[in-house]
Amino acid sequence: MTPKVWLVTGASSGLGAAIAEAALQAGHSVIATARNPTKAAEANPQISSLGGTWIKLDVTSSDTARAVESAINQAGGVIDVVVNNAGYSLLGSIEDMSEAEIETQFSTNVYGPVRVLRGALPFMRARKSGNVINISSSAGIDGLPTCAIYAGTKFALEGMSESLAKELAPFNIRVLVVEPGSLRTNFWTAYVEPAAGMNEGYTGTPLDHVLDAFKSNKGKQPGDAVKCAQRVLEVIDGTGMGAGKGDLFRLPLGLDCYNRFQNKINNLQDNLLQAKDIAHSTSYS
Repeated sequence: MTPKVWLVTGASSGLGAAIAEAALQAGHSVIATARNPTKAAEANPQISSLGGTWIKLDVTSSDTARAVESAINQAGGVIDVVVNNAGYSLLGSIEDMSEAEIETQFSTNVYGPVRVLRGALPFMRARKSGNVINISSSAGIDGLPTCAIYAGTKFALEGMSESLAKELAPFNIRVLVVEPGSLRTNFWTAYVEPAAGMNEGYTGTPLDHVLDAFKSNKGKQPGDAVKCAQRVLEVIDGTGMGAGKGDLFRLPLGLDCYNRFQNKINNLQDNLLQAKDIAHSTSYS
């Protein structure tokens, strides 16, 4: 296996830190990014001890592309794998969310990957080689109550990734969308609720119940971030369970995610069949 240069955003904790560590343990080079790299390095000493390099990166900044370009140049001008992992969840009713809260969610989860890729893709296109890993979510396929805006960002990332995969194929650049289920990380500890609180009209509704379920589920999530990171690594390297999966575009992780996707597919198929006569009735002929 030829060692690769990885850039992982949001590597300070959770799946991002696990992916960075897995790549390093496999013999790759890693540029790990965080808004506070000093704090991130202290929390994850294994990344530095394995040879990883930390850089400061806030994906909501307009300077993101330039910062990514500079980091790649300092690493020798080669980037093989970009992992767009930085993100968070804003949960609650859209009635209670300010425009600023919604804009920050989209700036992080959607515009953030765009900014990172604008800095990295020129290097990949020049070499006609590379891998883009966009970390989506089970919410990127199946939106739950409380997740309207968060799921909206992940649906956007999924659609963007579908187009990117086709646009970048002529340059031998692969796009992989990773869709984790519920992982036992600090992700759900760090979720954000609207500053205005919850409108009383939603008390006792599915939104209220699902939000309570999220809160009570902390520390009980079924997904193992370390195992997920290993599966991502194997799919990119074509080793282990990733052998022969070079054409894989979506990578659902977790039985909970898989089951949600299967139910979504079934519901889509039912909806499509019910709408068939309507769809076929709207042509000029």
